[in-house]
Amino acid sequence: MLKTIRLEDAVGSKLSHDITEIRPGEFKGPAFRKGHTVCNEDICHLQKLGKNHLYLIDLEDDEIHENQAASILARGLAGEGVVWEDKPSEGKISLHAAVDGLLMVDTASLAAFNMVDEVMCATLHSHTIVKKGEMVAATRAIPLVMKQAPIERAAAIARQNGAVLSVRPLRNAKVGLIVTGNEVYHGLIKDQFEPILKQKVHGLGSTVIGTEFAPDDEDLIRSAIQSHLNNGCDLLLLSGGLSVDPDDVTRKGIRHAGANEIHYGAAALPGAMFLVAYIGDIPLLGVPACGLHHRITVLDLVLPRILAGERVGKKELAFIGHGGLCKDCPECSYPHCPFGKGI
Repeated sequence: MLKTIRLEDAVGSKLSHDITEIRPGEFKGPAFRKGHTVCNEDICHLQKLGKNHLYLIDLEDDEIHENQAASILARGLAGEGVVWEDKPSEGKISLHAAVDGLLMVDTASLAAFNMVDEVMCATLHSHTIVKKGEMVAATRAIPLVMKQAPIERAAAIARQNGAVLSVRPLRNAKVGLIVTGNEVYHGLIKDQFEPILKQKVHGLGSTVIGTEFAPDDEDLIRSAIQSHLNNGCDLLLLSGGLSVDPDDVTRKGIRHAGANEIHYGAAALPGAMFLVAYIGDIPLLGVPACGLHHRITVLDLVLPRILAGERVGKKELAFIGHGGLCKDCPECSYPHCPFGKGI
């Protein structure tokens, strides 16, 4: 229960919550912390913050303070790879990545959590690459004092599918590259795909074991795939041969190599002719020719998820469509842009 007292009568009382001060462009944070004993010297400062009254708190048995509520909420939200300190500031707790990796957000559970009255959680976009220590979410209870039951209910909702938030480390994959196309294989043009793919792979902490070149021949593409598998590769990237031309037979080569699952086409531009296939548990990613022209394509959305251990299939490629349109800006600012942020 909250009791209101006049500011001039508050001297000697302990503050029941942090009191925020905002100086535009300079500072936002607690001017006075919860538990601070109000003294005469504080009165003028508090008045400048718009405070003419303060609260005294006398909690009922079924009530809870905002700081305790924030701790309960954070505990429910945080899954594997996410940490938080039980030190609420202004009633809020921030959650941080415990490891470098890919942030995973259960968006359905997050929405259900936020539908509970008097609680909130805001996160970074799911599938954002984060560094250890980076803030990935923050949560708080909205009122200063509230009933404990809805707080416990919100925390239970957050936990019902494991946790709303997790950070998965990216594995160090042994990657095999296959560059297809008669024009490259026969030396008519210089290959430019290999350095692009190597840069993307190395940038995510994986290793390129080797590169095979194959003409537009499904049997030779199959042989190149098998060669990489025999050499211990656990992820294959194939470039080219994925359009509608009769010479484009990369998909046939993948199928003949034993792929038991093939998903051709992604709801993204650039990258609509992207391919995801699996031989057993080993993923094969087919990168269309747009990867030569565009710095960022659907590969940049899918590759981190594969390295984080996610099995990407038709559903995942379909959901990329919301936010899957690159604006093709004159100066690319990815990942600080809308591309891929709808998923």
